[in-house]
Amino acid sequence: MKPLLAQGFEYLPHALLFAGPRGLGKRALAEKLAATLLCESVTQANQACGKCAACRWMKAGTHPDFRLVTADDEKDTEEVKNEKSSEKTKKQGTSSIGIDQIRTLEDFVFIGSHRNIRRVILVSEAEAMTIPAANSLLKILEEPPPSVYFILISNNKKTLLPTLRSRCRVVPFSRPDDQATAHWLQQAGLDDQAMRYLDLAGGAPLRVMQWKNDGQLAAIDALVDSLASASADPVTLAARWEGLLKAKAENSFRMENLVEGVQCWLFDLALEQATGEVRYHRGWPRPKNIAALNPAALLAAWREINASRHSARHPLNPLLFLESLAIHYLRALRPMNS
Repeated sequence: MKPLLAQGFEYLPHALLFAGPRGLGKRALAEKLAATLLCESVTQANQACGKCAACRWMKAGTHPDFRLVTADDEKDTEEVKNEKSSEKTKKQGTSSIGIDQIRTLEDFVFIGSHRNIRRVILVSEAEAMTIPAANSLLKILEEPPPSVYFILISNNKKTLLPTLRSRCRVVPFSRPDDQATAHWLQQAGLDDQAMRYLDLAGGAPLRVMQWKNDGQLAAIDALVDSLASASADPVTLAARWEGLLKAKAENSFRMENLVEGVQCWLFDLALEQATGEVRYHRGWPRPKNIAALNPAALLAAWREINASRHSARHPLNPLLFLESLAIHYLRALRPMNS
């Protein structure tokens, strides 16, 4: 944050785009910057004081000069639902930010500050905006009022409208090197074994920490064990996966996490067969019969499972979905000559 504020608040761009993979702290830094912009007694190090009324309101989530915009399926109006259905790029079951959510910002933006300092709008997962919503935000960004700051967060900036990206100063977030990450995880109380989860998390240490806090690490271990020692019976394998998902009182492992885990495992089987390397499972025990697998079958299974991902959040029949998933997976494990 120091480079952004090195020349003072008056030189800060009115629109920032924090872009990079999940789990790198984009949201945390955005909230910290918002708190600093609204703080009434900023420290000499350009940090929020944490003590003034504005800081207390930010901590409580009640600051009148701050707005947080997030995707929320449950608050969809009929108009937003129509937007979703008209956009072929939106997948079934995904959340979005609709035009009504952006329109409600207009009064906030163009009416004066309650505290006569600044106003801040934070748009989390900006790629979730529908095209009408993005265009509505673009109009606001074209003529921004003074002392109004926008912070957009995106896990994939390429999905944003190019015109919207061009109105923002992009602040890139990239994966730290393994040594720095290992040190950070150790400082956070995780042992050396935690490094093996890092590749599954896309190199994002905060995502590994979230998995730990949510109790997901044991579930991930159990899933990988089920994949490495898979029974030839899809019903048995599906029942094993069902047991993982039913342990929701102990962890937050969900169907979509399971599907993603199976996909990553299939990807590594194909990659290891072709190159001898893996992407997601460094440090995990590997199957011994990889050379005998059919590359075409691995790819076909990966594609079939990828096509089913949109149904993973709310399958009509969870057990049937798991059995279908198990069938696709076990089909990929058949040796080429069988």
